[in-house]
Amino acid sequence: MSILSEKEAKAILKKVLAFSRADECECNLTGQKSGNIRYARNTVTTAGEVNDLTLVVQSSFGKKSGVATINEFDDASLEKVVRRSEELAKLAPENPEYMPILGPQKYKQSKTNFSSTANITPEVRAKAADDSISPSKKNKLIASGFLNDNQNMSAIMNSKGLFAYNVSTDVSFSATIRTEDGKGSGWVTRDYSDVKHLDTAKASRIAIDKSTGSVDAKEMEPGRYTVILEPAASVQLLQNMVGSMGQRGADEGRSFLSYKPKEGEENPPKNRLGEKMFDQRVNIYTDPEHPEVPLAPFGGDGHPREKMYWIKDGKIENMPNSRYWAKKTGVEYKPGSGQFIMDGGDKSLQEMIKGTRHGILVTRLWYIRAVDPQTQLYTGLTRDGTFYIEDGKIKYPVKNFRFNESPIVMLNNIEELGKPVRINGNMVPPMKVRDFTFSSLSDAV
Repeated sequence: MSILSEKEAKAILKKVLAFSRADECECNLTGQKSGNIRYARNTVTTAGEVNDLTLVVQSSFGKKSGVATINEFDDASLEKVVRRSEELAKLAPENPEYMPILGPQKYKQSKTNFSSTANITPEVRAKAADDSISPSKKNKLIASGFLNDNQNMSAIMNSKGLFAYNVSTDVSFSATIRTEDGKGSGWVTRDYSDVKHLDTAKASRIAIDKSTGSVDAKEMEPGRYTVILEPAASVQLLQNMVGSMGQRGADEGRSFLSYKPKEGEENPPKNRLGEKMFDQRVNIYTDPEHPEVPLAPFGGDGHPREKMYWIKDGKIENMPNSRYWAKKTGVEYKPGSGQFIMDGGDKSLQEMIKGTRHGILVTRLWYIRAVDPQTQLYTGLTRDGTFYIEDGKIKYPVKNFRFNESPIVMLNNIEELGKPVRINGNMVPPMKVRDFTFSSLSDAV
């Protein structure tokens, strides 16, 4: 069984620690129960389930550490993986940035586990796929999609008395629906912790409408336009930016948050903490207790996760760091989590379209690549439904563009923010942005 109870996980980890002879020992037990279904050309192509339980042991002697992994759990195997990690530690060089393991911690409770998602069956997955395939066939369209559901268990115990345990669930769905001649394409994605919120028929209707509506797209001259970016169009740019906000990279002059001293300036700061860099409506934070995007209340090192603003009222409020860098620079340890939540407004995407005189609606951005990491300049393509808006209505589809844009510039050119929705485990609002740069046209659909 891959998803252990807290009692079962604790019993295994206690046994592992009993075998340890190292100065410090930390054990991570992870379990996964995962299912999926994939379809293409209106036919299910693959389906399956995966169950796995893995133990990772890190042993340390002074500043020398070794890590070993195993997925066998009899006593002999548990002792074997501990000895292997100790042998590797003795062979390893000293790590100058080694930090001692943490002692006991207190954690808040996050509602991350939903039985509805944990109990998804092959029949449920097949029904979800059919709810996308059948209406596509009815409209003489071709559907491809993927649904994946997971239940994950994580348990940490170390020789200093720390113990943490969490079980979480998630389900994700995406579909691309095209016209038979390949001239029109629509796309949609959804993800939730609780599968009760997933309606693949309703989601697929969006992709169907965009597919039929994007046929015979017209060319528009590249240039700077007011755009409405659906959450799927902005999420990766925002993820890239938030993931580049680390304190160390900024302190060492390697990021967009590195401070560039003025000539003759004495004792300049090394980073831009506290500086206003974005529109004052921009608030980006992490919150493990958020009801729509909950996280385990602890990170991979067992440190508690707390609500943390990274950007507040357009200012750099905090910067994620490592325990080593926090100690070296004399600041508080603020670990990142991979999740971000961006505040928005109350309007729906449709209401934002109605309030737009001229603009371009972008379903999503694709094939995004970095051009200049220090300015966060990226390039990529629009895809699967790009439309011209005139007087509050979608007038006609337009050919896809290549863009060259930085999320820093994008977040300074905000005209309006809509109601945030969950996407890729984050909360992102649709946003209306002026002067978004399209550099050329693309023949991609």
